[in-house]
Amino acid sequence: MSDWNDYDIEAKVLKALGTVPVVNEAGHHYGRAWITTYQLAIKVDELHPDLKKSLGLTVGGIGTGKQTSLAQYLAKQLSMNIKRSEGRYPVEGAFLSGIALDELRFKGANGEEVISSVTGTGYDLSLFRLL
Repeated sequence: MSDWNDYDIEAKVLKALGTVPVVNEAGHHYGRAWITTYQLAIKVDELHPDLKKSLGLTVGGIGTGKQTSLAQYLAKQLSMNIKRSEGRYPVEGAFLSGIALDELRFKGANGEEVISSVTGTGYDLSLFRLL
């Protein structure tokens, strides 16, 4: 048993990724837009506000006072599932480089400010999209 399965988190993530609008209806050759792990965690929190409480997590970002977050949890789980699936998983992952990136700021599900804690650390930020 795992939280991922017990709380049907994969379905929640797929639903959240499915809300990302396709701006160019004619279908641009780049495909669907990417979102950061923070944007994904915020959207999952918006759609399923009880999940982070059930997991004992915050959405994440600077100033949360927590070592782990919903954003970090989702990124780790998706990364493992993408790697295991050998190209058959419905989610694609990538990184946003931190080169010349000073700050990434987001608006949380309840309007609270979420600032990436990854920028300036030397790590890249995870991005995801539906295939």
